[in-house]
Amino acid sequence: MKNVFTICFAFLLLSSCENQAQNKQKIKDTVKKNEVVMKKSIHEFTVKDIEDGDFDFASLKGKKVIIVNTASKCGLTPQYKELQSLYEKYQNKGLVIIGFPANDFMSQEPGTNEEIGAFCQKNYGVTFPMMSKISVKGDGMHPIYQFLTQKAQNGFQDSTVEWNFQKYLINENGELERVISPRVQPNDPEIVNWILG
Repeated sequence: MKNVFTICFAFLLLSSCENQAQNKQKIKDTVKKNEVVMKKSIHEFTVKDIEDGDFDFASLKGKKVIIVNTASKCGLTPQYKELQSLYEKYQNKGLVIIGFPANDFMSQEPGTNEEIGAFCQKNYGVTFPMMSKISVKGDGMHPIYQFLTQKAQNGFQDSTVEWNFQKYLINENGELERVISPRVQPNDPEIVNWILG
């Protein structure tokens, strides 16, 4: 009788351990599913372009995208020239550059959308898509920059927009792959190799 009791107790204990292990695995699976659900794609966003039209990022599926916050009165403003050159050279290979004017750093982008558009065209011949002026930091941060800077949304990493002309590299599936410092030139080998990779 004692042996039967011992066997039953051992069976119950083993069964309990298996249930705990299964429950832990279910919790892990649920957390993993939730993480996947939270991760977004850039293709989910629609924003206003510099002429106040709708720009749907879903139209960029299958393309590599560089998103850059721009400013007209910054020491890094000449990067417009390199960005345009990069766009002209690689757009037929599926590259799109998207500029987001922002006035978040020392008021270096004070103009209206119309003034910004004219400045870019006149001074740098910009033909890559330019969006409406937004905020890329602080309480008024635009949702697309919340996606770019928050790992909970992009599934890649947290980041802070350090200055004008920070570059976010997005792959063909709309996923963030790299964050490039503002001071790194657009034609840097790291960026070119990523485009060609």
